Amino acid sequence: MSIEIRGLRKSFTGKQVLTGVDLTVAPGEFVAVLGANGSGKSTVLRCAVGLQQPDSGTVEVNGGAAMVFQQIHLVSRRTVLDNVCSGALGRLKLRQSVFFPRPVREEAMECLARVGLADRASERAGKLSGGQQQRVAIARALCQRAKVILADEPVSALDPSAAEQVVSLLASLADEGLAVLAVLHQPELAKRFAHRIVGMSNGKVAFTSTATTVDPNAVNSLYEVVR
Repeated sequence: MSIEIRGLRKSFTGKQVLTGVDLTVAPGEFVAVLGANGSGKSTVLRCAVGLQQPDSGTVEVNGGAAMVFQQIHLVSRRTVLDNVCSGALGRLKLRQSVFFPRPVREEAMECLARVGLADRASERAGKLSGGQQQRVAIARALCQRAKVILADEPVSALDPSAAEQVVSLLASLADEGLAVLAVLHQPELAKRFAHRIVGMSNGKVAFTSTATTVDPNAVNSLYEVVR
């Protein structure tokens, strides 16, 4: 497995947010996590990537992970290419991080080509649409050479057309062999593009189902919980 989470528990200021979550993602699999606000979805991802420390349980991520956030966090005044190159900073020497060496720029161009934006490489990132900026953020994650992509509500601020493009892109990366785990608030997109859907409610997994056989009533029940 690329991601294997067992018995994950997490609390904040005495409130239990995760109550024993088990979740796996295999290479080449796109898993979408659905659930109401406060159900613990984002906390699972943040624990998986190491941004938060779980209280108990185990997290194993094989092949390195990159995170894609709802807030895109591009440097708007830098070029699209420079933003993607920044994904390689962790493996560069300090002097190389000012002017990215040619091999890094070539690799970044390949990542941009994978997300369909190679022709926008020289433009300032701030001039792109929201959907295009999120695709640049995914290209930056690819430039980290990660085998696991974690996406936390990556399309919540996008219009329906742009959201579909980004989720379709995540699905295509899974088809290329990456493991993709994405928190979504769009059940229909999850059903169309994900291989498997995990429903979360009150800090635990309510159900796990293939996207093609998921029970619509089970999905609807995720959003009917009164907290």
